[in-house]
Amino acid sequence: MNIILNHILLGISLAAPIGPINAAQIERGFNKGFWHSWLIGLGSITADVVYMLAVFLGLVQFIEIPVVKAFLWLFGFFVLTYTGIESLIQASKGLEFQRQRPSSLARSYFVGFMMSLTNPLTIMFWVGIYGSVLAKTASTYQHTELLLYSGSILLGLLIWDICMAGASSFARGFINDKTIQAISWVSGLSLIGFGGYFGYEAFILFT
Repeated sequence: MNIILNHILLGISLAAPIGPINAAQIERGFNKGFWHSWLIGLGSITADVVYMLAVFLGLVQFIEIPVVKAFLWLFGFFVLTYTGIESLIQASKGLEFQRQRPSSLARSYFVGFMMSLTNPLTIMFWVGIYGSVLAKTASTYQHTELLLYSGSILLGLLIWDICMAGASSFARGFINDKTIQAISWVSGLSLIGFGGYFGYEAFILFT
């Protein structure tokens, strides 16, 4: 039981650092509510599952090819920059525009999925963390136990996702419109900043 709890806490600690997904969740939570924010995180977790399976099945060598990694950095640059600019445009038009503008839950999920899938840091993250966990446990435990511990990590990610979505959507009821708009600006700029970093990394790999 302690091992399962440790893996759940590992999942929470892996999701907690502020990054593009957390920034997007905060922005969606304030502007669109719980479900949009939660689905951003759920999309990200789906991409995490893809990379966990890649590590588990030994496919990570393909992802680690420099050309493939460079294209991932570049695609991540486009996804993050586009999402950040869209956030800034919506923030500049005011909250009434954002609340009246129809927004698909499926789109929120897709944005979270693509942001995480095209993030090479996610690959390094799972290769480094999950790969070491896998190497440590594979020699001691059977496949069913490995799946249980992997599921515990995902449960930790899901708990963090729910907490982020709940906190951001709950807090918007206590914050005035100008503050929410300012948070949208900061979130948009941070996404563009992450996009710029991804673009720089792609440039380095292509040169």
